[in-house]
Amino acid sequence: MAVDYKALKNGGFMRQVQKDNFSLRLKVVGGNLTAEQLITIAEIAKKYGASAVHLTSRQGVEIPFIKLPDVEAVKAELAAGGVDTGVCGPRVRTVTACQGSDICPSGCIETYGLAKDISDRYFGRELPHKFKFGVTGCVNNCLKAEENDVGVKGGLIISYDKAACTMCGVCVKACREGAITEDGEALALDTAKCNNCGRCVKSCPFDAWQGKPGYIVSFGGTFGNKIAKGEEILPIIEEREALFRVADAALAFFDKNAKPSERFRVAIERAGWDALKTEILEAYNNG
Repeated sequence: MAVDYKALKNGGFMRQVQKDNFSLRLKVVGGNLTAEQLITIAEIAKKYGASAVHLTSRQGVEIPFIKLPDVEAVKAELAAGGVDTGVCGPRVRTVTACQGSDICPSGCIETYGLAKDISDRYFGRELPHKFKFGVTGCVNNCLKAEENDVGVKGGLIISYDKAACTMCGVCVKACREGAITEDGEALALDTAKCNNCGRCVKSCPFDAWQGKPGYIVSFGGTFGNKIAKGEEILPIIEEREALFRVADAALAFFDKNAKPSERFRVAIERAGWDALKTEILEAYNNG
């Protein structure tokens, strides 16, 4: 009986150098697994693998040494334990995320819920090549947002309440960009220097600085055979609906302009950054 290795790979079963052995990639959204899911994975690794798992560079879990005759049993037992298999090939991959504002004091946005929403909307979608989303909670950028085809970085949209300010100067020292200055009577924010890090908001003991969570989005990042930093072509985005409009537009641009087996970045460079910017701005403005 012929083995459909392409279908197996599409479902997360990657061939190993050992004949008829597979390393199974699992779906791990935002780096989060429950204790129950971990137990299931451990049991599968013991029963069908080599009693070990591999943690990938993109927060994934792989179970190596799954034998060909056990593939269907492994899939069924994982599903019964609430664990989904991942995907390979030309489609949207598992979404990565740091722990965000729910846990990290530096976080400006909630990340896991956003990663899950992105995954629910796009995971497994067929495209000309693989496509990666990454979410990081602040400009400390632990998840390296700009390495992704579409990267989302948390920031704060800053406002200043002069009446609440005591001119203590804590925020001036906290701002690493030199965006806050004082003249003895009030503080001023240079928005051209502000990187939306939110350190002024988090450091102010009197709540004179306020911050609304927003999304800093980059496009066209890659980290592999070709390394390129994703580009920011929009102001910080305030609403999640707008974020998804521009993400939809990015995938539509990729689908329309890329040649088979061509990464998003290469398609952008061939079609032109101005062409991408036009479509992204149209999606951003037409809410």
